[in-house]
Amino acid sequence: MQHVIIITGAGKGIGRAIALDFANAHQRNPQFRPVLILVSRTAADLEPLAVLCRSAGAEAETAVLDIADIAAQERLVESLIERYGRIDCLVNNAGVGSFKPIGDITEKDYDLMAAVNMKGTFFLTQKVFRHMQHQRAGHLFFITSVAAEKAFPSSSVYSMTKFAQKGLVEGIRLHARTCGVRVTNVMPGAVLTPMWGEVDDAMRKVMMLPEDISRPLVDAYLLPARTVVEELVFRPVGGDINE
Repeated sequence: MQHVIIITGAGKGIGRAIALDFANAHQRNPQFRPVLILVSRTAADLEPLAVLCRSAGAEAETAVLDIADIAAQERLVESLIERYGRIDCLVNNAGVGSFKPIGDITEKDYDLMAAVNMKGTFFLTQKVFRHMQHQRAGHLFFITSVAAEKAFPSSSVYSMTKFAQKGLVEGIRLHARTCGVRVTNVMPGAVLTPMWGEVDDAMRKVMMLPEDISRPLVDAYLLPARTVVEELVFRPVGGDINE
C-alpha cells in the first residue's frame, strides 16, 4: 500500500534525515511503499535528496514553496489529493529561528518566525487534517523543540512560536482522537543542523545528529494504527545546551 507523506523543510537537517529514513523503511517493512513529497524553499537541496530516496526504492517528488505562502500550500494539497486520493502523513518540520537578545529582535525577525513557525504550520495542518478527517486515518508530526517547554537565553521569540506550536498539537489532538488520526509532538534539543551555524569541536561532540531524531519518528509512524506515540523528547545525554 502506498503511503503519501509530506515532509516540509526536507532539504536539510532533520527533514532530510526523515526523508531518507522513510525511503529506507521498506527494508524492515517490505509492504511499506512511501511516496515522499519533499518540500523546501530551496530547489537545489531537493532534487539530490529525491534521487537518493528513489535509489532506496521510494517514490519521491519535490515541491519548491515557502511554507508561509498559504495559496501555494492550497495548490500542493489539492494536487496531491487529485493525484493520489489521500494524504497519509504530514511532517511539519519547516522552521526558522533568530537567536538574539530580546532587545535586538527586529520586526522582520519577528514576522518571519511568526509566519513560518506559527501561521505556515497551522494552515498547512488545517488543510491536510480536513482530508485526514474524511479518511478517518492519518498521522500528523510536529517537529517543535524542547524550547516549546522552556525558554533559553536569546530565544525568546523562537520559544514563543514553539510554545504556540505545542498549543496547536494539544488542541488538534483532541479533534484527531475522534477520527482515527494520530498526532505526535517531536521535541528535540540540540541537534547539529545548519540552524546552529558554526559550532566548535567541543559542542559538536555533545550535540545530537539528525538521524538520532528521524529513525524513532519513522518507527512511530510504522506502529499499528491503533497505537500512537504522542510525544518524543530528545536531549543530549548531558542535558540541554545553553541552559
